[in-house]
Amino acid sequence: MGNTWVRTCWFSRFCILDSEWSIFIEFLVLNLSEIKTLTSQRNLIHDEIIPAGSPWDAVVHRGQTLRIIDVHGRQGVDFLCYNAKNLSERYHAPNTLKAAHNIRIAKGSILYSDYANSMMTVTADTTSSGHDTIAGCCSSWSNEMLYCAPDTPGCRENFLKSLAKYDRGWRDIVPNINFFCTVPVYEDGATEESVFVEGSSVAGDYIEVRAEMDVLVIISNCPQVNNPCNSGEPTEIELKIYNP
Repeated sequence: MGNTWVRTCWFSRFCILDSEWSIFIEFLVLNLSEIKTLTSQRNLIHDEIIPAGSPWDAVVHRGQTLRIIDVHGRQGVDFLCYNAKNLSERYHAPNTLKAAHNIRIAKGSILYSDYANSMMTVTADTTSSGHDTIAGCCSSWSNEMLYCAPDTPGCRENFLKSLAKYDRGWRDIVPNINFFCTVPVYEDGATEESVFVEGSSVAGDYIEVRAEMDVLVIISNCPQVNNPCNSGEPTEIELKIYNP
């Protein structure tokens, strides 16, 4: 009888403690979630919407991360970067591709300079097909050549607007990265007649690049309407910069 009472007592106490423990765990999970959100908000130092067809430039300091968000999906983003302390050093596609053994940019890719220094590292990528490195930027001249569409300024003109702020110009534009763009290359080396095909990114997809040195980032939110890269309708993008 006494032993039964003891077991019942201990069982009841265990149930109470178990219930209290569950409440504590729930409280802890909720608070950790809030802490994580607050930490993320504290680390966010810049958040900007870039209208369709517009340029953007900023220095991203070593250790900071730039997130490029394809707000509506299938929007090409032309990208260049330069050593902010020596603008003659810039992103170099051949070094980047040879080091990666791949012609597309994806998570884990390192963007190398023409001095073979690592400039930025892709730390996150929600897309699945990679990003183009070979087709370069569009321009009024290339649009006329490829699509018989004269007087249609493109990403080169946007790059020039941004570079002019830093006393740089035409000769400082190199083959760039086209984030959220697809340029198929077939076994015989051929491409599509339109070069670009419709991208596969969806609304909210993003890529993150961490600066390995202080870098000047130049972006053109591509205005192209003559090939499928923006589905014929350029849209806004969002850019965020995070401290480490």
